[in-house]
Amino acid sequence: MSNLLEITRLCKHYRMGNDTVEVLKGIDLTIVPGTTTALVGASGAGKSTLLHLLGALDRPSSGAVVYRGQDLFSRSDRELADFRNRTIGFVFQFHHLLPEFSALENVVMPALIARMDQCSALQRATTLLEAVGLGHRIAHRPGELSGGEQQRVAIARALVMEPELLLADEPTGNLDARTSEAIYELLMTIQQQTGVSMVVVTHNERIAAGMEQMVRLCDGRITPCVMEEL
Repeated sequence: MSNLLEITRLCKHYRMGNDTVEVLKGIDLTIVPGTTTALVGASGAGKSTLLHLLGALDRPSSGAVVYRGQDLFSRSDRELADFRNRTIGFVFQFHHLLPEFSALENVVMPALIARMDQCSALQRATTLLEAVGLGHRIAHRPGELSGGEQQRVAIARALVMEPELLLADEPTGNLDARTSEAIYELLMTIQQQTGVSMVVVTHNERIAAGMEQMVRLCDGRITPCVMEEL
């Protein structure tokens, strides 16, 4: 089986005035299809930056991200946007739902952007909301939902295009412990049912330990060091 993602010598830096801030300093990483990976490390270690590069939300300063044998960043910005919409699902700490739309309308949005048949898109979105336990809340707007329910809507939205890769950036970081546990279990259940490859940024060592691969970042590099505090 070929690798889903192959990351080699990946670097990312930003200009801040006259200074250059190096965030990632030569990352090598492989993601196998259908597996789960946790990115852990202290705040500022480069976890979210790496996740954004894996999801083609930003371009690297140097190095390569190869997706199924093709250099991801050889594509134009328009091609990358289409790739993100069709191939990658994103779940963030803050759900980024559109407040004026219902749960169903939020979930169906990526499918409509991709010009999927409206009836098929609505059916798929409804099925996903039922799968995440919100079949009875599809007409509710985000402001009428709890934090955990909003995150479930965000998860359904991330899955509506049936992505090969699901990227989650601290998906439980804004929730209480009980709700966090429920969201984590939901993500793992979905991954097992669909076979989607999943990469999760988390400060929770227990959650990370449940993943098939744990990648620890320290000062922009992958390291085997044990962090005293995540």
